[in-house]
Amino acid sequence: MPLSQPTDREELHHRRMDFKGYRRSDGLWDIEGHLFDAKTYAFHNDYRGEIQAGEPLHNMRIRLTIDDRFLIHDAEAVTDNGHFEFFPEITPSFKKMIGVTIAVGWRREIRARLGGIEGCTHLVELLTAMATVAFQTLYP
Repeated sequence: MPLSQPTDREELHHRRMDFKGYRRSDGLWDIEGHLFDAKTYAFHNDYRGEIQAGEPLHNMRIRLTIDDRFLIHDAEAVTDNGHFEFFPEITPSFKKMIGVTIAVGWRREIRARLGGIEGCTHLVELLTAMATVAFQTLYP
C-alpha cells in the first residue's frame, strides 16, 4: 500500500542505500553496501568547494567477506566522495571488524571498534544494516 498523498513539497536531499549478497567460488560470502547522498541544489563545501545539484555529497562502499558462521574474514571500505577531508583516512579503520562475528551484540562491536573519531557515521550506518543482508544472503 502506498503512502498517503503528501502536501505540496520540494525535494532537497536524496539518500540511496543499496546492498547485495554474493556467494564466492571459495566458499565464503561477500556482503556489499553502497551509500549515495545528493542534494537537489548547488552549495558550497569548505573541503570540496562548489558541489553541484545531483553531484554526490557522499558516495561510499563497504564489502564484508564472511564465512558460514558469519565470521568476518575481510572488510574493505572506500569513500569516493565525502564532505570532509578526513574521509579517505578513516576507511582503513574498517579492517578492525575482521575477526568479529555478525551476531547478538553486532552494534556494540561496531561502536567499540569504530565509534567516535575511529569511524564515519555514514559508513557505520551501512555496516550496521549489513547484518540483516548477511542473514538474508545465507538463509534462503
